Amino acid sequence: MLNENYVTMEIGKAKHIALVAHDGKKKELVDWCDRNKEVLKSHFLCGTGTTARLISERTGLPVKGYCSGPLGGDQQIGAKIVEGQIDFMIFLWDPLEAQPHDPDVKALLRIAVVYDIPIANNLATADFMLHSEYMSEIYSRRIENFNKTIQERVEKMK
Repeated sequence: MLNENYVTMEIGKAKHIALVAHDGKKKELVDWCDRNKEVLKSHFLCGTGTTARLISERTGLPVKGYCSGPLGGDQQIGAKIVEGQIDFMIFLWDPLEAQPHDPDVKALLRIAVVYDIPIANNLATADFMLHSEYMSEIYSRRIENFNKTIQERVEKMK
């Protein structure tokens, strides 16, 4: 593993989708899920606190709920990304509203990029992702082998 520059992880046909929205964007995400519930019903859905509950109540879709974002839900979803249990994320964050848990939000977005998780931060991108040919196919994503990067840095320090 330390000889490879990248590690490949497979995203199956049934996707594990994280649904997250700040307060000012929850209605948009719930409405979007309702419009797209025929596609979403074939996938595993999870989300942070209130967002997961609202989507489930409105659409009837099963959504695994984690804690509210400010209470650790962002970190829980980040951990699931690291564990390979989330394939992509729709995270409608509010660019016009300061968030008290902004460091957690940035950490979640960072970990999604590190693990090559597709992220939609607006509805247009969510539509493109959901209606992509990859939604019904297996997809292999490439993750930089940070173990190798760290090992190389250690060797240079000697």
